Amino acid sequence: MRSQITLGVGVTQIHGTVAPGFEPVRDAFAANFSTGGDIGAAVTVYRRGEKIVDLWGGVADVDTGREWRQDTLQLVFSTTKGVTATVAHLLVQRGELDLDAPVAKYWPEFAAEGKQDIPVRWLLSHQAGLAVPPERFPLSWLREWDPIVEMLAAQAPNWEPGTAHGYHGLTYGWLVGEVIRRATGRTIGAVLAEEVAKPLNLDLWIGLPEEQEPRVAKFIDPDPMPEPTPGQELPPEIAKMQAAFSDLNSMTMRALIVTTEPIPANSRDLRAAEVPAVGAVGTADSFAKLYASTVGEVDGFRLLTPETVDRARTVQTIGPDQLLQLPTAWALGYISGQPAPGVVPTMALLGPDSFGHGGYGGSLAFGDVHHEIGFGYVMNKIHSGLTGEGANSARLVNALRSSLAG
Repeated sequence: MRSQITLGVGVTQIHGTVAPGFEPVRDAFAANFSTGGDIGAAVTVYRRGEKIVDLWGGVADVDTGREWRQDTLQLVFSTTKGVTATVAHLLVQRGELDLDAPVAKYWPEFAAEGKQDIPVRWLLSHQAGLAVPPERFPLSWLREWDPIVEMLAAQAPNWEPGTAHGYHGLTYGWLVGEVIRRATGRTIGAVLAEEVAKPLNLDLWIGLPEEQEPRVAKFIDPDPMPEPTPGQELPPEIAKMQAAFSDLNSMTMRALIVTTEPIPANSRDLRAAEVPAVGAVGTADSFAKLYASTVGEVDGFRLLTPETVDRARTVQTIGPDQLLQLPTAWALGYISGQPAPGVVPTMALLGPDSFGHGGYGGSLAFGDVHHEIGFGYVMNKIHSGLTGEGANSARLVNALRSSLAG
């Protein structure tokens, strides 16, 4: 039985429910407001198909003072990639998609420039060498889809596919999304809505309907990064990464900034477009419930089989990341909790049986097979970091881990 909570943290009101034994997650959520800088946020946790934590609080729109509600929606940037991967694995499970088949089997135009042998699994594991489009393109293309995938199909790889991996920050979504479209005849947004969100009763979209706009929380820009201490020497790999992120023309930044105009985080155009790498919009509950349905039954429905999940979360590639400039490890569309030699985890997960994805600013969603956990955390104050490695998501996961151990 979950206990009802209304808690004041300074001027912030936190609402929701917590099951006995999971009060540390409530305390961590409160600390995210009191010391972690959160303005509006929500966290939900399912265990063995039952909701054990459901908390929300703060302000959804600082300009109007609109409060964060249980049904507040949030765009989650790269946390989207795990949603897109889940849709792909559902199709693999049904036999509609073959991970080892050439992408060109589904998308013949993709074979151009020597890409005819690239298998589907390399798209999901960032090994296709197509992280950087040949040129930046107009913002309006986000709503059009075809010009982007036609450009990607025609381009030559950035490196020899399969010989290295590199974070496909934006192109991941169009590459995987176009394979899904070719295999099913439907866009990824349609497959997500019909095959995942509907049976699970999720408030989760890639391509947000206009009537849902009033529920969306407004992003708040991050605080300025602190200046480095004079004379401070950074480790070589960190210095290399910092240099890449400081140069708009580096391969790293050309992979992350793909449009000629900035993509506004609070843009209706971004939320309305189907951008399957960074464009998912949903509630914390929906992200948690999605992952809960991959590791067990929720409301009598299980999305993925254990065999599908084990395959999906298995690490495919380990080593230097061509874009992030650090050693990384990639499963099939997810970051895995499985230990990888030389790799420092980029986001907090429960352990080796976890798999999921974080997003720019600090959002995080994942599943855990051992504990049968589905976890979702969303917020509107953008914190520093590319994925889900921020202190706030880590604080929540650490509290959940201690609760499970207790």
